[in-house]
Amino acid sequence: MSRTETLTWIQDKVAETILVDTHEHLVEESRRISPLNDWLLPCDDWALLFRDYLQHDLHCAGMSGAEEKQFFNPELSAIDKFKIVSPYWERVQHTGYGQTFSVTIKELYGINSFAIENIEQLASQYHEVKKPGFYEHILKHVCRISECHVNSLERIFMETAQPLLLRQDLSIMELSRCNLTDIRNVESELGVQVSSFDDWLAAIDRYFEKFGTKAVAVKYVGAYYRALNFGHVERHVAEQSFTTLVAARSFLGSDGTHALEDYLFHYCLGKALEYRLPVKLHTGYLATNDSMPLSRVRENAVDVCRLLEAYPNIRFVLMHIGYPYQDEYLALCKQYSNAYVDLCWVWIINPVACVRFLTEFLVSVPANKILTFGGDFIVAENVVGHSVIARSGIAESVSALIDGRWIDRGAVPELITRLMQLNAEELFSKEKSI
Repeated sequence: MSRTETLTWIQDKVAETILVDTHEHLVEESRRISPLNDWLLPCDDWALLFRDYLQHDLHCAGMSGAEEKQFFNPELSAIDKFKIVSPYWERVQHTGYGQTFSVTIKELYGINSFAIENIEQLASQYHEVKKPGFYEHILKHVCRISECHVNSLERIFMETAQPLLLRQDLSIMELSRCNLTDIRNVESELGVQVSSFDDWLAAIDRYFEKFGTKAVAVKYVGAYYRALNFGHVERHVAEQSFTTLVAARSFLGSDGTHALEDYLFHYCLGKALEYRLPVKLHTGYLATNDSMPLSRVRENAVDVCRLLEAYPNIRFVLMHIGYPYQDEYLALCKQYSNAYVDLCWVWIINPVACVRFLTEFLVSVPANKILTFGGDFIVAENVVGHSVIARSGIAESVSALIDGRWIDRGAVPELITRLMQLNAEELFSKEKSI
């Protein structure tokens, strides 16, 4: 069998295999049907497809803040929006983010190119697809995804209208960060009053009591603003910081903030262990503009080592492969039995690097230690393009290993099922233990 024939055969195997999607930020479908034009969904037209990540490449390519604001203006016409974005499209169309958009409009709307002559069709098709039931249509029928894990940006735990399709993470970001806004949100969500440190710990307990058996995992995204070097803090020190926060109703200062966060993070990990929930940690690249603390990002892997050793019975999912420091995550997953890595988002940050990572992973780390897809989107339509890119990358990686005689051809069907489906099913089973 030639290399071309091998690749085609593997592509067919990958195409017919159902995916488990282990990371999205999808808002509830009802919110998409009746949009609010808020920070999550600034408009309700085709420009919203740029909301998830492509807008960052546009900024990097030179689009100004004023132009971006106009582009997402819900009152602006489709033609005027195209005129704003078109000068930058040539610069971003080959990035992973740009290719996601191109593939999405082709696969979902039948539009072969992003061009002025296709804008009215794009505008029309956006609304034609976005009707009640479109999440299941897109995810199950177009993308061939059995279920999505959702880290909601709307609530700490979203009691979704589609629990079989949109399995939910329990976010501990707000529970461990614990600023004044977080306290107000928790009071609102639980219908409680938080006046003391005991009240706050009781609120954390309540979240796990209510949602611990429903949640698929615990999620923490604090690496966006701090190092993952959580110290062990005595309770009385954390309580003093919390009391100061509530009494002063103002910022604590870095020392008090870190002491409180460190204590509460470990407290939440204790609850995750009690409820046998895997812990998903953001690592690596940040979805920001003009701000990338690479020294801290580089140290994520070092900091994670301490957590892996301190909690040997918690399964840690290291998201986004720590990009651009992904080699360290190969070593972590090879060394620690409780370390797993997730390729979510990375297929579109850098598709070539992601293919290379998966190829190296499969010849260095046990094959059950990797999750191969998560779209990481707020907007469901974009999962289409991302899933196509991911399937292509998985096929390319496995094909390269067969060509290099690192993997036997007979092992391919079972391996593909494991990578795309079985690993997620095993890892997130409540019956799983280390």
